[in-house]
Amino acid sequence: MNLIVAVDKNWAIGKDNKLLVSIPDDMKFFRETTTGKVVVMGRKTLESFPGGRPLKNRVNIVLTRDPQYTVKDAIVVHSKEELQQELKKYQSDDIFVIGGESIYRMLLDDCKHALVTYVDYAYDADTFFPNLDEKPEWKMVEESEEQTYYDIEFYFRAYTRQEK
Repeated sequence: MNLIVAVDKNWAIGKDNKLLVSIPDDMKFFRETTTGKVVVMGRKTLESFPGGRPLKNRVNIVLTRDPQYTVKDAIVVHSKEELQQELKKYQSDDIFVIGGESIYRMLLDDCKHALVTYVDYAYDADTFFPNLDEKPEWKMVEESEEQTYYDIEFYFRAYTRQEK
């Protein structure tokens, strides 16, 4: 299983249920990477999308504790166990965890690869991702050249979880 995330220099990922910054090349990378794949998210992440609708051309799996929650064109599960049963139907390499904070934290140890867009700026934020650079089991295996969008500098990084 993989995860994909955009973080700032403090590993922040959002504020008020919104992304910290919208960078067209990052959005394109996300779209190209996850189209035709399985995306796993929490309810609040889904509700942050335009119209609160699932992403097109992907299998959307939403994890929520709300037993009444339903959404058109998405699979809704209510526990990590139920999620793991659902994910058995798919190739592990085709699964991408896309947020938010509690979902990333819950599933981080189940992921083998992390695709991180690292934005070299500290934003005002209320939601964070675990700093993979401080986790010995995670190793950065690739980093792009510096990218820029107006005055924003960012990098595409790939991390791999090291086997114990």
